[in-house]
Amino acid sequence: MHPLDPLFKKNREWSENIRERDPEFFQTLSHQQAPDYLWIGCSDSRVPANEICGLLPGEIFVHRNVANIVVHSDLNCLSVMQYAVDVLRVKHILIVGHYGCGGVRATFEKQKFGLIDNWLRHVQDVNVKYTDHLACLPDDSARVDRLCELNVIAQVLNAAQTTIVQNAWERGQELAIHGWVYALKDGLVRNLSITLTNAAELAEAMKTPCEEKKAALMNS
Repeated sequence: MHPLDPLFKKNREWSENIRERDPEFFQTLSHQQAPDYLWIGCSDSRVPANEICGLLPGEIFVHRNVANIVVHSDLNCLSVMQYAVDVLRVKHILIVGHYGCGGVRATFEKQKFGLIDNWLRHVQDVNVKYTDHLACLPDDSARVDRLCELNVIAQVLNAAQTTIVQNAWERGQELAIHGWVYALKDGLVRNLSITLTNAAELAEAMKTPCEEKKAALMNS
C-alpha cells in the first residue's frame, strides 16, 4: 500500500457523504464561489477553519501563515485579502489566533529555528510592546496565552490599515474585521471584542492608550 492511499480513501468517503446529502453540491460549487468570510489564521494543523466554524467548502475563504500575521510587506497575504475583498466581496475578515501557538511560544521563549525567526520578529514586536503587562501575569503559560491574544489584536489593526481595507471603506463597501482566538483544549472560539467596520473606528482604536486596551482585553 502506498503511504498516501488512506488519504485517497478518506477523500472518496468524504465526497460520497457530501453527495448523499446534496447530489448537486459539487456541480454547483464548481461554478461559483461566494463566501461571506475571509479567515486569516495560523498554519497549525490543529486549527482548520471550515471544521471549526462548521462550514462547507465554498463558505469561507482562507489564508494561513505561521502565527496568523498580517503585515504590509507580505504580498501573499495581501493578494488573498484583495481577491477576497475586491472580487469575492466578503463582508467579514476574521483574524484568528489560537492558544498554544508554537510561533508565539517560540517568540516568547526566544527560541531559535532559523529562517522563521525573521518572520516571527513581527510577534516579537508585540511582545516587546507589552513586556510590562505580560510580566504582571502569574506564570509563563498565562503570558503566552495573553501574547496570543495581543498578537491577534495587533494583526486586526494591521489589516485595517492596508490599502485594501481602506479603499473598501472609502467606497462604502460593507466590511468588518474581527479578532478571535481558538482554544485547542475545548474546540471553542473566543471573541476578543475587537471589531472594526470603518476608518473612524480604526482611528479611535489606534489612539486608545495601551493601558486601556490591555484592561479591556483582560476583562473581555
